[in-house]
Amino acid sequence: MQTVLSRKAFAELGAPDLVYVREIKASELLADAPVLEAGGLEINPEQTLYAVHGADGARLAVLMEREEAFAAAVAHELAPVSVH
Repeated sequence: MQTVLSRKAFAELGAPDLVYVREIKASELLADAPVLEAGGLEINPEQTLYAVHGADGARLAVLMEREEAFAAAVAHELAPVSVH
């Protein structure tokens, strides 16, 4: 028998401080907020960025470097894991 968990139930499944870091293309962000320039920062749609997500899939942050994404999670007392 297969059990299907909702996003909320999965997020509450014993690891509320667990977050995952995954690569995304800047074009994914541009689709959500079509801004080509933000505060002088030019965004190449093909640039690889690193998104930090909660267990429920909510995007919490996006950083330029993988190490920065992990460091930001740890700085906020979260436990980051990598997703491929």
